[in-house]
Amino acid sequence: MASAEFLSTDDLWQRIRREAEAAAAADPFLGAQANAILEHHDIAGALASLIGQRIGSVTAHRIRFTRAASEAFAAEPALIDAASRDLQAIVHRDPAMTGLLPPLLNFKGYVALQAWRVSNWLWRIDRAELARLMQSAASDQLQVSIHPSAEIGTQVLLDHGTGLIVGALVRIGDEATILQNVTISRDQDDPRRAPKIGRGVFISAGATIIGDISIGDFAKIGANALVTTDVPPGCTAVGVPARLTNCAEAAVPVA
Repeated sequence: MASAEFLSTDDLWQRIRREAEAAAAADPFLGAQANAILEHHDIAGALASLIGQRIGSVTAHRIRFTRAASEAFAAEPALIDAASRDLQAIVHRDPAMTGLLPPLLNFKGYVALQAWRVSNWLWRIDRAELARLMQSAASDQLQVSIHPSAEIGTQVLLDHGTGLIVGALVRIGDEATILQNVTISRDQDDPRRAPKIGRGVFISAGATIIGDISIGDFAKIGANALVTTDVPPGCTAVGVPARLTNCAEAAVPVA
């Protein structure tokens, strides 16, 4: 799959089905997982079922979450378009990925992101309690907690996912990559404002980004960095507290 190309949702679904059929034929152990995909007519149905199964700890919750996801995807087709681009972004960026089926079935960061898309839809239509329940379930089952009021673009990769916390009102742009054990949250002294993460930002494992700050497009945040001030586009922030490096001269603040 060329890095500049994105399949349509229909073409993506047909490719996933072909991969599922091949996996079921090649390895009986994978047959149940593959058949769980093949029993659906489109990616919306498969993804709704996957969300329910992965974050629902009891049957009642699995049914409720699957139904909520189905309602969201039917009401707002853009959610499926976003899910399609998120899935393809994994293959584009991860050289170990040669197909679409493995990340669909096994990448909990991907499932958590799509569960958040459903909870965000619920939040926007004033079904806040179910939205919060989905957030709590994803946190319990997948160790990924994304507040329903956050805003997240498409082609986003939550790699590994474990320990990720995205707080209320956080904004994350398209093409972001976020590794494990990352916290992005409001400053408790000013809870009305939250970080704004630009397009193509890479956030390494263990980083903490706090407060009313902006991370510019294509910036990088180093592992375990503590970021409490703006990071200009293209810069790298490292250390505790974070300091800027690899910036264009014009991007470095004058002391």
